[in-house]
Amino acid sequence: MNELKAKIRHVQDFPKAGILFYDITTLLQDPAGLRAAVDSLALPFMNQGIDIVVGIESRGFIFGSVVADRIGAGFALVRKPGKLPAACVRATYDLEYGTDSLEIHEDAVKKGQRVLIVDDLLATGGTARATMDLVKGLGGTIHGLAFLIELVALNGRAKLAGEQIHTVLKY
Repeated sequence: MNELKAKIRHVQDFPKAGILFYDITTLLQDPAGLRAAVDSLALPFMNQGIDIVVGIESRGFIFGSVVADRIGAGFALVRKPGKLPAACVRATYDLEYGTDSLEIHEDAVKKGQRVLIVDDLLATGGTARATMDLVKGLGGTIHGLAFLIELVALNGRAKLAGEQIHTVLKY
């Protein structure tokens, strides 16, 4: 996995002072790196009977749609409010300072479907938890969550307790 880590650019003080941003655009530009990242995300979920992969805006769309293709599942989007065209359900979650919301089409997940949630980053776990709440509210069953990167010190796993969590790279 050190080869994948070497393909991720580190940007100091982005988006604000004191933050070290892990920029995956350099990984996405490398065909072998992109393939290895997607393979690493998909492999644990092959032949698991997953019906639908839910990708979290926006980098979760990149990885989630390809993982869905690799494992033979459908794909659904979770987006910021007002971005999806049909009837939606919404989950609001806490941020460090304030709240944010996510939406999913109300017909994106059917009752009883097995769901894999995919995103590029597990940090504090807020967006992943809100996405889980949306999927469960629609009657889906969470089979697991997959992330390219986990920022271990932020303890996002705590908000996802009891779920199968797969991360490719840990920082």
